[in-house]
Amino acid sequence: MPFNQKLASIALNGALLLSGVMIGVNIQAQAPQHAQIVFISERDGDREIYVMDANGENLRNLTNHPGYDDSPSWSPDGQKIAFASHRGGNTDIYIMDADGKNPRRLTNHWLPDEQPAWSPDGRKIAFVSFQDENYNIYVMDADGNNVQRLTRYQGLDANPVWSPNGRKIAFHSDRSGRIEIYIMDADGENPFRLTNRAGAAPAWSPDGQKIAFASTKEIDRNIYVIDIDGGNLHRLTHDGAFNFFPVWSPDGQNIAFSSYRDGNHNIYVMDANGNNLRRLTQHPARDSEPDWFDPAVVARAVSPKGKRVVKWGWLKQSP
Repeated sequence: MPFNQKLASIALNGALLLSGVMIGVNIQAQAPQHAQIVFISERDGDREIYVMDANGENLRNLTNHPGYDDSPSWSPDGQKIAFASHRGGNTDIYIMDADGKNPRRLTNHWLPDEQPAWSPDGRKIAFVSFQDENYNIYVMDADGNNVQRLTRYQGLDANPVWSPNGRKIAFHSDRSGRIEIYIMDADGENPFRLTNRAGAAPAWSPDGQKIAFASTKEIDRNIYVIDIDGGNLHRLTHDGAFNFFPVWSPDGQNIAFSSYRDGNHNIYVMDANGNNLRRLTQHPARDSEPDWFDPAVVARAVSPKGKRVVKWGWLKQSP
């Protein structure tokens, strides 16, 4: 193959030169080409999954199904979206292509399975299940096989989110008497409480050093950020609105979240320090639960030494 064709192939497939060895990435056509935010909206009269460009433009409905759809989560490579859906009589975990095509059910249980979250290597999906009439956290292979239970609490364990290196899972739980953020090993071992101010809906920063969360302590719910050792707690929103479901942009520069203000639920974004608030959606129906994907960040997801994945770890570690 001529050299210029090799360069074109490298650019097209997102290949990387690691220690002199070319590693292909295999980005398929359905992966978004620009930064995108997926979220739920009730603007069509029922709860559907929508996607838009990260600036709020180019809005489109992905699910178009009479059953409610919830909790969308991008796969690390941007090719799939996992979500919960109440169709077929159950609330189960599904995956679909990034354009909404080819939905496939992964779980099939008569009690709810909800809140899917992909592992950074794309091989597993954590989720919340009510299988024992308590909400606990489970994990399965990305094809729905090999379901394993991670927590065994008679109450509420919910909203799992993986650390960028895949070694930890943050979640919220009422096991202390009120909802707080906890962190455990990815196998469910060694849980510890991170917050002590009524925290929910954790979101891990791309560098793995911080967790954004929504506080339920105040009358108005606000977005906070805290170091993973529990230090340096900072409040990011101060506007008296009902703010929830924060999610970091893949480059760590921004945080999107859902907010109830001016009588409507909409998606907002702010700088990671809480400045420069701007609204992305504007509709009287509820818009909520954003998740963010940026292919440009995926293409740069190797450490400076080229030895391991830093974010969205579907690139394997080099030998």
